[in-house]
Amino acid sequence: MNKTIVKVLSTGSKEGSVVYIGTGESSILIDAGPAKKNIKKFMLDNNFNPAKVDAILISHEHKDHCGGIAFADDYKIPVYASEGTLKELKRSETGKIVKHLKTFILDGLRQTFISVTPVNVMHDAAEPLMYVIQTHDTKISVMMDTGTITKDMLSAMAMSDVYILEANYDEDMLANGDYHDGLKYRVSSDTGHLSNAQTAEALNSLVRGIGEHIIITHMSAKNNTPELAEQAIKLALFDKGLVKNKHYKLEVL
Repeated sequence: MNKTIVKVLSTGSKEGSVVYIGTGESSILIDAGPAKKNIKKFMLDNNFNPAKVDAILISHEHKDHCGGIAFADDYKIPVYASEGTLKELKRSETGKIVKHLKTFILDGLRQTFISVTPVNVMHDAAEPLMYVIQTHDTKISVMMDTGTITKDMLSAMAMSDVYILEANYDEDMLANGDYHDGLKYRVSSDTGHLSNAQTAEALNSLVRGIGEHIIITHMSAKNNTPELAEQAIKLALFDKGLVKNKHYKLEVL
């Protein structure tokens, strides 16, 4: 069986989020934020076949995570999400309900092993989730929109090979920026988004330094920079003796 491929095809509030995970025989998407024509383009540009997607897992109903959900209809792909999210998407009848910490296996026509563990997150949406994916050779944790990292989230992500996490804002940039007070509160609240410091702290507890691949996503264009996010993570991991490119890989998108 081929080595698992993990690719963030798009990320961000404007561009929309979509993550590809493929084993060569089967593949899934996590979120479908970009327009459906853009999802198709991103896949073809990376030599991924849109017609061989076995499932789309939606984290929550905000447009930057589900704006291109019609892509699923074009290719008759089943959509998985929480009950609350499916209601918001008006897909209660056709979607497949998943539940907090209830692992299930995607085992379709191509008979490949991909297990999925949905985990509740803290975000201002109906019933938002993150997903932990286990293939034949790789464990992948995909955690984007959340304002708090819970013990359940950390426990589910432990021992991953790939971490796809948001680092949405730098605390000083947000505090001193031009967002109005209400929006600043929303972003930094327990049901908003993760700061660089929160993401760095989580990675400090998770990363073992055995070559894990860290991919930082969903950065605010106004309240963060790739340099600040990378510095925060590198410092947090250096505190436990880990060095970029020696003990782990780090991409900031």
